Amino acid sequence: MAESRQGLILINTGPGKGKTTAAMGTALRAVGNGLRVLMLQFLKGSWHYGELDAVTAFDGNFVMKQMGRGFVKVGGAETDPEDVKMVEAAWDEAREAILSGEWDMVVLDEINYAISYGMLDPAKVVETLKARPPMVHVILTGRNAHPSLVEIADTVTEMREVKHAYQKGILAQRGIEY
Repeated sequence: MAESRQGLILINTGPGKGKTTAAMGTALRAVGNGLRVLMLQFLKGSWHYGELDAVTAFDGNFVMKQMGRGFVKVGGAETDPEDVKMVEAAWDEAREAILSGEWDMVVLDEINYAISYGMLDPAKVVETLKARPPMVHVILTGRNAHPSLVEIADTVTEMREVKHAYQKGILAQRGIEY
């Protein structure tokens, strides 16, 4: 089989742990192969995550930006308009980055949550992914990946929780969850 090279759309979804971690592992592999990576974290923002410090060692070849305020309240009360504005700003930056061709890989961390919470129209995301330059890889993370995104993705991985430390009352651990 002849080797074909093209940008891929990858989705890490499902209720299990490891969606962002898997995306970061792929991003790390990409940087190691000379690719430039931008990771936009759509909802994260209130905690200091260890990966923010780790990527500084890559001299701008791996850039990570937190675009949100942290945990977003959805459900009974209407979503805070400020959170919606932050998601819209994150999407504007993501769209520009994907279409610019400046980055070889763009990771859209937690974008699936923003879509499933009704904060971002999945049709906009599909349109941009279809219009991206041919060699740009995009990874989308978060539970409940929208069916229209699953349909156009090249690889979809669903993480399934078998058991988790929090079920035993163990809180999030530095270096593991953040």
